[in-house]
Amino acid sequence: MSEKNREGKRTARERLVVEREKQKAAERRRRALIVGASVVCVLALAAVVGVLAANSGKDKKSASEGPAVAPSGATGKDGLAIPVGKDTAKSSLTVWEDFRCPACKMFETTYRPTLHELVGAGQLKIDYHLVTIIDDGRGGSGSRQAANAAACAQDAGKFTAYHDVLYDNQPDETVDSFADDSKLIELAGKVDGLDTPAFRKCVKDGTHNSWVVKSNAAFSSGGFRGTPTVLFGGKNIAADATMTPAKLKQMVEAANKG
Repeated sequence: MSEKNREGKRTARERLVVEREKQKAAERRRRALIVGASVVCVLALAAVVGVLAANSGKDKKSASEGPAVAPSGATGKDGLAIPVGKDTAKSSLTVWEDFRCPACKMFETTYRPTLHELVGAGQLKIDYHLVTIIDDGRGGSGSRQAANAAACAQDAGKFTAYHDVLYDNQPDETVDSFADDSKLIELAGKVDGLDTPAFRKCVKDGTHNSWVVKSNAAFSSGGFRGTPTVLFGGKNIAADATMTPAKLKQMVEAANKG
């Protein structure tokens, strides 16, 4: 065999050895990447499961543990209504609302002066039912926690004032600010005499959370479509495009004369 042929075979063997080493190195890198990716996936999955479990535990504890404790003076079936106004009023309004609901804020701010006038004159009684449809649709817990805080305000005899403050300071529907107890307590400072140790404890403990959940269940089982649902004489006036504060006042006055 010529020197030239031997050199060619040696060069071919060397190339083969080099190629094999490259393949082995590539295989080692591939395995390392697979192992690394697997570890990352396992850690990520564990983190997600941990967060979900923690959040689930918190929500379960805050929302449904313990009996449904109705606020002071609650009336109606299962004590799910917060009454505003004199029992002697001939006319009554039933309001189902959610403190995170923009349409509820629009109704309240539009009709508030008229409602306060009629209630103050003893012509109208309002039964408020608090629900959590924005929590259910958007996620979060601000509807429930704001409703609980409002029920705590009812315990202190400050429901109406705090109710109006919550709507005056309603966050954007996509922002769950009312899920923060400190925010709800801060807003209580806008109501004379409400920010007390008893109110703070009621808010932080979620004293009426189960009651709110029960109220929301009653709303769902009642077949109502959305909030606000405002019933006068069995009809939802919030769904009446022709309704105005002046018209509602006329209806109440007419009903009281009848």
